[in-house]
Amino acid sequence: MPNLRFQLFVLIVTAALLQACASAPASAPGPPTSAAPVQQAAMAQNLVAATDDLAMVGDISLQMAERYGADRVLVVFDIDNTLLAMEQGLGSDQWYYWQKDLATMDPCSTALVQNLLKAQGALFYASAMRLTQPDAAAQVRRLQDARLPVIALTSRGPEYSLQTFRELRRNGISFWPSALPPARGYPERFIPAGGSREALYQDGVFLTAGQHKGAMLKALLDKTGTALPAVIVVADDKAENLEAIMETFGKSGAHVHAWRYSAEDPNVAALNTRQAAAQWQATLPALMILEEVFGPDNFDLPEPA
Repeated sequence: MPNLRFQLFVLIVTAALLQACASAPASAPGPPTSAAPVQQAAMAQNLVAATDDLAMVGDISLQMAERYGADRVLVVFDIDNTLLAMEQGLGSDQWYYWQKDLATMDPCSTALVQNLLKAQGALFYASAMRLTQPDAAAQVRRLQDARLPVIALTSRGPEYSLQTFRELRRNGISFWPSALPPARGYPERFIPAGGSREALYQDGVFLTAGQHKGAMLKALLDKTGTALPAVIVVADDKAENLEAIMETFGKSGAHVHAWRYSAEDPNVAALNTRQAAAQWQATLPALMILEEVFGPDNFDLPEPA
């Protein structure tokens, strides 16, 4: 078994289970003390856990595949701050949520970016992204090589699809070989069942426009005609997204292993909002020139206030 580098491993087994494995613990165990935490975690039916190493998620997924069969274990990765992260604070996931909160708490702030979604699209277009850990792409591929279905479930909207696929490819990540059928997805946007905004599913990446991730995953399974997996393993940096998955699938009969990925937490906490605001003001004129010269096909900046 590969060496596991994780700072935090907190295991919570849900109290309400529709089905109980004969070997499943009757109550939530404490942090594992043996040399095999992966095997201990794999015994649980539903769990919420945290790790700073995607290898832990991969190990659990492969353990579950050995038990239930590779085709019955669905692995779901978030993208931002889980597989990929911005090279700088400006345009990062934490920058977006800072701006979103600022619009509510201080709508007259000079640091507030107008029409945040359009600004975010321009920054996605202009900025490169990096892997959250050096072997992030390899961790995805090892699951694909084991023939597990592996997809991405992101809160990004369909309007960011070109930038999203560009950075996934540049970092060596492709989901279409392990996508839920049809592998290439659907050419047109659609409003998922239970949703209110358009989404897009292509090449194993589901862009859900900020909608409830549990409802969106269920809608995707239904739309693609995919049977309920025996196990759903999810990695996401946001606890609320994992809660949404558990809310939808926790009592469905599927085992749900929800992993909060924490490796980017220091960068999230270190966001320099003053620097990011200055960088936006310095970058905006260049982006406006690009849009004026080349047109708004790749991004559409908000009109100046």
